[in-house]
Amino acid sequence: MAALSAYNSIFILTAIFACLEAWNIGANDVANSFASSVSSRSLTLKQAMVVAALCEFGGSVSVGDRVSDTLRTKIIDPHNFDAAPQVLLLAMMCTIMASSVFLTIATRYGMPVSTTHSAIGGMIGAAAASIGIDKVNWGIQGASQVFLAWVIAPGLAGVIGAAVFFFTKRVILMSRNPVRRAFWSIPFFSFLTFGSVTMMIAWKGLHDVDMTTMMVLIIIFSTASGGALIHATFVMPYMWVRIIRQDWTLRWYHALLGPLLLKRGAPPPTPSGFVKPVIKNYYRGHLTREELAYVRASEELLQSVQMHGANGPSELNKDDEFELLPPPAREPPIEARPQSPGTNSLVPPRPQGSWNSFPVLTWRINRILLSGIEKDVIHMQKRTAVLNWDLEDMHSRAPRFDNRAEYMFSSLQILTAAAASFTHGANDVSNAVAPLSTALDVWSSGVVNDDVDVPIWVLCFGGGAIVLGLLTFGYHVMRTLGNRLTLISPTRGFCMELATAITVIIATRLRLPVSTTQCITGATVGVGLANGDWRCINPKLVGWIYMGWIITLPVTGLMAGGLMGLIINAPRWAS
Repeated sequence: MAALSAYNSIFILTAIFACLEAWNIGANDVANSFASSVSSRSLTLKQAMVVAALCEFGGSVSVGDRVSDTLRTKIIDPHNFDAAPQVLLLAMMCTIMASSVFLTIATRYGMPVSTTHSAIGGMIGAAAASIGIDKVNWGIQGASQVFLAWVIAPGLAGVIGAAVFFFTKRVILMSRNPVRRAFWSIPFFSFLTFGSVTMMIAWKGLHDVDMTTMMVLIIIFSTASGGALIHATFVMPYMWVRIIRQDWTLRWYHALLGPLLLKRGAPPPTPSGFVKPVIKNYYRGHLTREELAYVRASEELLQSVQMHGANGPSELNKDDEFELLPPPAREPPIEARPQSPGTNSLVPPRPQGSWNSFPVLTWRINRILLSGIEKDVIHMQKRTAVLNWDLEDMHSRAPRFDNRAEYMFSSLQILTAAAASFTHGANDVSNAVAPLSTALDVWSSGVVNDDVDVPIWVLCFGGGAIVLGLLTFGYHVMRTLGNRLTLISPTRGFCMELATAITVIIATRLRLPVSTTQCITGATVGVGLANGDWRCINPKLVGWIYMGWIITLPVTGLMAGGLMGLIINAPRWAS
């Protein structure tokens, strides 16, 4: 029986809202890790969900217990509640309730916020209302990290992202033969990617594991060299045959043949009526400057004709020699044409039969369970739901590069996104697990202990809720941090995620507090500006996102503090 059984209801509420907190971590934080991969079409939404679910759950369960104690102790000293451990239990409940409710609202409106800062704000508010604001740790490793992160994370990631993309653009994408240069750059970028991924996991995800600097360096260089070698052995031959030789008979599993692929003979002639597989058009649905100018000129001309027609005959209608310009040789992409509202090609059609037939009932149940992964995120990004900005003009200003060169960066982009997801699961699961594990320890023992063991079921509980949040609600943030902010292609997305990883690595070694949400946002803006035109980004959306960061701490602090003060000063609690 629990030592504080009189407060069972408080512990139950803490567990419920911890589940909601973890659900929001998946729906908000995890979504921004894969927003660029989905927006660039390197991964479909369903593929991103599978990769993210495995990485997040693996990171949460395997490493999450090593970082949970940090959040529990760095804002307030738990021993301030030694005389009244039930107040610490209440403080954890108010913290998690305020944080989870705020995150739910922010996620619903697609606002990418830091879940860590939300939890910190809740703790500050609960502590201020119970033991006094002077007991809050305002140092660099405490609450001050929130204010520093507003500048450090996006600024550093933006500079690195712009530098990496500018180098890639000038040296590879704008060269005379970008496809061959992209091909021969794969080993270099593979080494850099695997090295960055290993450093990020070793120094951020596993920073409490005792390893010497020499051991870490050996692991990093060994993993980077091994990863680059594997990439060169299996991926490069596949890409050479697929892109350079244009072998239409190639399948994805042929990559396992490695160098043996180079011995394949020339592909046979394409059978009559067979559609050859082609490299994906990563710019499909985004008009160029010329296409956009023609479409808008045609729309204005059509409106003018309709207006004159409504007012009766006009000089325009009387001119027998007037002819409309012929359509351009290349029609605008299908996605750029008007679509009927509510259409979604990812949702299978309703089967034939009555409403209570088994196929129809199965179809309806699947639509409920799979509603979060049957969203056309790229099409949703074209809708200006929050702020008015000319997205079509913004996309048209970004230069287009060879799709074959873009294709070669897709696998690297997926790798960086997966590594960021694993590290995120290892670190940010503590935002939900730390208050819950503290509440569990106090509720069961009745005292405030120095060390709190995180049970494996709590980590599975948090990791499972994170995955569930991503699957059901993650598309809301993905539609914001994608093409609404700037045009994203595989090369751009890879530079964004690599810049985020490098920023996290630098900040970790320098003990600077950063948020992965703010890193990826800053990197996205930096890569967008590296296109050479400030109109390649959406400044209104940048300001809206920044406003969300600023209001996170005071809002959650006021919510937690108000709830804490209301309960702790209630007559029944005092008695």
